[in-house]
Amino acid sequence: MIKAETLFKIGKFAKPHGVKGEISLVTSCSALEEEDENLYIVCEIDGIFVPFFVESIRYKTDTVLLVKLENIDTEDAVKEFSNIEVYYPIDEFDSNETLGQITWDNFVGYQVTDEQRGLLGDITDVDDSTVNVLFNINHKGKELLLPAVEEFILSIDDEKKMIAVSVPEGLFDLL
Repeated sequence: MIKAETLFKIGKFAKPHGVKGEISLVTSCSALEEEDENLYIVCEIDGIFVPFFVESIRYKTDTVLLVKLENIDTEDAVKEFSNIEVYYPIDEFDSNETLGQITWDNFVGYQVTDEQRGLLGDITDVDDSTVNVLFNINHKGKELLLPAVEEFILSIDDEKKMIAVSVPEGLFDLL
């Protein structure tokens, strides 16, 4: 059985493309490589994470891939995947490249610790409605909004679901 903690979200299926079973995948992740013959993605179907082998992928734009899943051959069959989030196994990533490959909302549930202030709390949500992405952190029962910028992140421990940060001094006065 595939567990949620072994996956991270790489994007979301949009709408079918054509009539032969392709679907648009909106993603900012470059983990999917066209030449990987054993490539698979994972979708949550009825509460269960289900793997699907990828028959082919091709780039439509920098952020949209056209994906053909094995054994999903008709427009009607692929419509069932519209608006479904797409996941990829964490262990398939090179750990040195993980931060650049995943989206910020994959960190919901992680604990955040600051090198000066200690435990800040758990990330409960990610606000990406503006250019400046913010982590919503439950800090002692109150909402703390922390800019989600790589410059603040010292380390990420995916196994422990911990993010160590170094927040500049004056920023906490604003939070």
